[in-house]
Amino acid sequence: MTAGIIGLGLIGGSFAKAYHDAGWRVLADDRDASILSFAEIYGAVDGKLDAETVSQCDIVLVCITPLAAVEAVRALAPHIGNHPLVIDCCGTKRVVCGALMPLAEEYHFTYIGGHPMAGSHLGGFANARANLYHRAPMVLVPPRFDDIALLERAKDLLAPAGFGRFSVTTAEKHDEMIAFTSQLAHVVSNAYVKSPTAETHKGFSAGSYKDLTRVAWLNAPMWAELFLENGDCLMRELDWLIGHLAEYRDAIAAGDTARLTQLLEDGKRRKEEIDG
Repeated sequence: MTAGIIGLGLIGGSFAKAYHDAGWRVLADDRDASILSFAEIYGAVDGKLDAETVSQCDIVLVCITPLAAVEAVRALAPHIGNHPLVIDCCGTKRVVCGALMPLAEEYHFTYIGGHPMAGSHLGGFANARANLYHRAPMVLVPPRFDDIALLERAKDLLAPAGFGRFSVTTAEKHDEMIAFTSQLAHVVSNAYVKSPTAETHKGFSAGSYKDLTRVAWLNAPMWAELFLENGDCLMRELDWLIGHLAEYRDAIAAGDTARLTQLLEDGKRRKEEIDG
């Protein structure tokens, strides 16, 4: 079995290590030739993925940003053929699925959108690990929801990664949900550490600070692209958050204990309702 991987950062590098550990042949490509060379020396990659070798793959995982993913798959499209299953692993789905689903029809290759729900604030191949996806969720965006055989094929070919569960949705629903579960958290974390007080936090911070600021350390160009591609959904979530923050601020400014207590109780109850 052969896996092709485009992009050897944290996401692609972790796939490479997982598939290699599972005994697969791994072909890969990265815009930085030195990273590809290092991955080969490390032993996670067996050769180069290109127009000559892509048709040999059973699965091709595209682990770069959406616009780059579209460009990379478009370049390979005439050479993919009908054997490989192409899955992008981008953080938003409308842009990439909107471009690659028609491309797959045009060139007669099989494509499905994907998003592995695992990661780290530490990026790059050096921080990739074979168990990154163990028991993690994987979101799939198929071209048709009634193609059960395609979904089963995707699950089988993704087995070396060790995902714990699969969710199937549309590109639109994915982007709506990810604006809340991921993108909003990154914006809040990144903005939170801009307080002047952050400069002197040492000795006064513990778990709450660490939890809230972990994803402030991010790949700015990548996340800026994702935020802008999903701007409508993310702005809706930001508007909700800003409105609720104003409620807390107003209650504190007014010294309104009853109102503040009610807001806090509402949030606690909401957490219990959504997380069980």
